[in-house]
Amino acid sequence: YFLAQGVLNTIRLAVAATIVGTLAGIVLGWLRTVSVTVRFITAPFIDIVRSVPMIIQLILANSFLSLLGIGASPFLFGTVALSLWMSAVTAEVVRAGLLSVPPQYRKSARSLGMNGLQELVYISMPLAFRTALTPWIGLVLSLIKDSALAGVVGYVEYMRSTQILITRTHETWLLLMGAGLFYFIICYPVSRY
Repeated sequence: YFLAQGVLNTIRLAVAATIVGTLAGIVLGWLRTVSVTVRFITAPFIDIVRSVPMIIQLILANSFLSLLGIGASPFLFGTVALSLWMSAVTAEVVRAGLLSVPPQYRKSARSLGMNGLQELVYISMPLAFRTALTPWIGLVLSLIKDSALAGVVGYVEYMRSTQILITRTHETWLLLMGAGLFYFIICYPVSRY
């Protein structure tokens, strides 16, 4: 039962961070292609989040939210840190996808009478999606595996529940092989898409 709860917690954390981070990253990536000012303002955030190890980000999110007096659950701390990371890296993937759309397609859409939003929704985003899908799947895989680090802020996900059982049973090899198998079962189908 304890490991099953850890599995559910891992999936819950990964899904929440993927959804929040992806939605924020799409908006941020689109804004970075539209405005030089936004690109200039967001560049430090994206560079810092992409460069600092996830475990440090988790600890800082925990400490920062605690300093603000936000007494939230470890799930919220983990979701915030993983979502920030996912939004930063997704923004770059979306930006690259949008920049890969040939300018002739945009001009053609305008000549057909489409406004900027219609061109974005019907022309640029579908083409960018095709380009950005494979790197985004790699990001989701990284996020699933990095969710194991949420144990440092007190969130009992699958890896943390495995560590707790190891200290109780001393079955290190068996439990870690099971954890590796769990992550393989979750990640392999995603990587085949």
